[in-house]
Amino acid sequence: MTATAEVFGARSWLFAPGDSAKKMAKATASAADIVLIDLEDAVAEAEKPAARAAVRDFLAAQADGYERLWVRVNPLDGPHTLADLAAVMPGRPGGIMLPKANGRGDVERLDHYLSAFEAAHGIDIGATKVIVLVTETAAAMFRTGDYAGAPRLVALTWGAEDLADALGASANRNDDGGYGFTYELARSLCLLGAAAAGVAAIETIQGDFRDLDGLRTRAEKVRRDGYRGMLAIHPAQVEVINAAFVPSTGEIAAAKRIVDLFAANPGVGTIADVGGMLDRPHLARAQALLRQAGVGD
Repeated sequence: MTATAEVFGARSWLFAPGDSAKKMAKATASAADIVLIDLEDAVAEAEKPAARAAVRDFLAAQADGYERLWVRVNPLDGPHTLADLAAVMPGRPGGIMLPKANGRGDVERLDHYLSAFEAAHGIDIGATKVIVLVTETAAAMFRTGDYAGAPRLVALTWGAEDLADALGASANRNDDGGYGFTYELARSLCLLGAAAAGVAAIETIQGDFRDLDGLRTRAEKVRRDGYRGMLAIHPAQVEVINAAFVPSTGEIAAAKRIVDLFAANPGVGTIADVGGMLDRPHLARAQALLRQAGVGD
């Protein structure tokens, strides 16, 4: 990961429907690193104008901390995006989630819109960051590697439900409850795209918010794979996600041992170890893990 993703470092991204002031307030009071106020899927078509007004008023009422309040707007290929931005940008949200993106061009288009609204409302140009949902359409799956250098971009995430709709699938999970091949591919392409772009990869939601043990297992696995955070749909999921995206004491100890071994043998490329040979990629991963845990250089 580049410094951009390392510095950003948000683990938990909690959705809150934009048509419920109560739920927006509850999400804001949680320990979520980012609160994602939703104007897209959580809001029925007929209620979108009222939801925009509610989000505008909610953001305007925040005395501080609005940097962690982000907004998921509606897709660029629909009729709502500009109206969404016109309503929420005076409240200076910390960032925008762009759904159903079809490639880098959509981020560049969003950047132009955001720059105009920032200029109109006295916000520093470029201050509003962007996370992009990159696997919600069939075409988008082929463009997950296109985001390097995209303006404002700090993270990529993926989604399985809209992708299933786009494919005409009746289900996106296998009989054992795990995602089917196409959706695991989406997860992998998101991770690869984020690494190629030098931004953070953020895991998609777990729909069963009561299954905290399953959430912990999944979050810990995707962190080991390279993900740096996870979307949440309920405040109960936040603490589990925050804890899961911090390396364990055992992982930290193992990483320190690798770093110490190479420090004691400067200039070598490989070192024999109990489990086999260690080489420079092992050292790089150990150093990255220590930085993630806040104990590295």
